[in-house]
Amino acid sequence: MSNRPTPAAPRELHPVQVIAGGICGLVLTVGLARFAYTPLLPLMQAQAGLSDAAAGWLAAINYLGYMSGALLAARLEDARLRHRLYSAGLCLSLLITLAMGMAPNVWLWALSRYLGGLCGAAGMLLGSGLVLGWLMRQGRRPELGLHFMGLGLGIVVSALGVMGMSRLNLSWALQWQGFAFAGLLFLLPAWAWRPPVAPAAAASAVPAVLPSRAWLGLMGLMYFCAGWGFVINATFTVAIVERQPLLSGQGPWAWLLVGLAAVPAVFAWDRVARRFGELKALLLAFGLQVIGVLLPALHGGLAAALGGALLYGATFIGIVSLTLALVGRRSPANPGKAMARLTLGYGLAQVGAPALSGVWVQASGSFHGALWLTAAVLMLGMGLLLRLIWLER
Repeated sequence: MSNRPTPAAPRELHPVQVIAGGICGLVLTVGLARFAYTPLLPLMQAQAGLSDAAAGWLAAINYLGYMSGALLAARLEDARLRHRLYSAGLCLSLLITLAMGMAPNVWLWALSRYLGGLCGAAGMLLGSGLVLGWLMRQGRRPELGLHFMGLGLGIVVSALGVMGMSRLNLSWALQWQGFAFAGLLFLLPAWAWRPPVAPAAAASAVPAVLPSRAWLGLMGLMYFCAGWGFVINATFTVAIVERQPLLSGQGPWAWLLVGLAAVPAVFAWDRVARRFGELKALLLAFGLQVIGVLLPALHGGLAAALGGALLYGATFIGIVSLTLALVGRRSPANPGKAMARLTLGYGLAQVGAPALSGVWVQASGSFHGALWLTAAVLMLGMGLLLRLIWLER
């Protein structure tokens, strides 16, 4: 008889721990590694000489990293490897946030933004897939609204961080480093409460209703439009407010409002989806986001800027949550892989939109043209959703 000790059984996690760990993972991999760039952008432009075009390109490079991560996640079949890469993304998020404040070097920033995009993919796709898979295996309601509260909380943390550190007169570099140290508070629970790897038998035992190619194609195009709407606001919300007369210094407040609107919105969109279905809920979210995009283009006052930020925060999180949960539920054996495939179009929009908009803004001196184009793309997404609703009927 062998004297080897019997391997310990995996530690049981409570649903509250899994959700809380996933929320902390999103705050770290997206909120700090990505979203901190938005409220810090005006400070980097004022103190480090970052131009509008370079700001747009850095945002595009970030989403190029995100799309690279989505491509990788779309090919991953091994559950253990997905779990390890998610874990690596948690740790790397701290390092790349710290690197942003090391020197005013555009090449260092570009490398950090690219790796930050990979971390965002790890949190958004691999982490969310692990959480959704765990919920389905436990017989829980397969919704990601509560989990994606981490996106809104990440925005709140980034906004409050910049507001607080700016009051201390910290430079752009010290603020990036401050965010890196704050990330330790989110790394600990995110690491401790990672969803365990699913046994192969358990994953394959869940029945799947595979969508048609036409359905997947339309969903991919719709999500491309959603990505375009998301990235313009995520990159330039603070800068749009700061550029308007009499609104200088109010940008972080607009970004804070985005996060405060996003945190409770996750519950509202889950309820709307239960009542009317995911596709109709998505159609409503797109329509509200169009209004939010056009408000600052039609009026230059503080009310329009804050109204646009409020509508953006209340809608983008619903679009992401409803779309990824809908696709993930139809591929229960590997929801992260299905989410990643759909996200490729989302990532493609996130690469092209900020780069095009940054050059356009620098040439025209105004965000109006970029905002009108974004509204048109979102309206195209609404047309695709109407087609999807007709197909499901």
